Amino acid sequence: MKVEPKVKLLAYTPAPEKVIASAAKLCYSSTPASEIMDNLDDQASTKFLNMLMGFGHASPIEHATFTFGIEGVSRSLTHQLVRHRVASYSQKSQRYVSEDQFDYIIPPEIEKNPETKKIFEETMKDIQESYDQIADILTEQHKEEFINNGIDEKRAVSSAQKKAIEDARFVLPNATETMIVVTMNARELLHFFNVRCCNRAQWEIRNLAKEMLRQAYEVAPTLFKDAGPNCLTGPCPEGNMSCGKREEVIKEFNSIKVLDDIKR
Repeated sequence: MKVEPKVKLLAYTPAPEKVIASAAKLCYSSTPASEIMDNLDDQASTKFLNMLMGFGHASPIEHATFTFGIEGVSRSLTHQLVRHRVASYSQKSQRYVSEDQFDYIIPPEIEKNPETKKIFEETMKDIQESYDQIADILTEQHKEEFINNGIDEKRAVSSAQKKAIEDARFVLPNATETMIVVTMNARELLHFFNVRCCNRAQWEIRNLAKEMLRQAYEVAPTLFKDAGPNCLTGPCPEGNMSCGKREEVIKEFNSIKVLDDIKR
């Protein structure tokens, strides 16, 4: 069945902007980091962080990390996501978790066309039947092997099922729904937003990146005030492949980063 994406900022470095400002100040001070942290208020942290980012001094930004729980996305998306190597990932395993009722993601262009949607859904149904059949056949085969090797029936069934789905998963499509936990430091997260918020990014990961940005901005507005595709702060780096919609993109990302004065 079709599922909707869900993103939640599960955890982040407490007072991330203050931590970054303290770490950066330490580079130019003989005062211990703990004392610098104690003497920094929010206003001073914001001022120093703005100056820091204006200088392009990026390494202190790595001291803040953000962890997101993501579900209702496709394996196609996570294959792209894990290419961002300066990050930590924990993903739902198809080797240990049965997909006997797998959910899937329908691309919008397929869904809005009745003919392609029908073909897509029928294909998902056929794949589910194939997965189940392969898993059942292999389970019986492995069960018999385990029993012949002296393993009791209860344990043989459990072990056989796990071994069967290890191979049955090979028929599953890129559309299969998955869940993943992602942790990135702020520097890598800014790079992720540069690349994946761009109009040239694939639609699913772009939607994910925008929601991650919205939630990260709520807790660290100074840090992520210029976050998003590169065209927000300079010329588009895509050259002839530019979407040509810079003004629209700027307007869109300004709307993502709207907070009331109290939150600021």
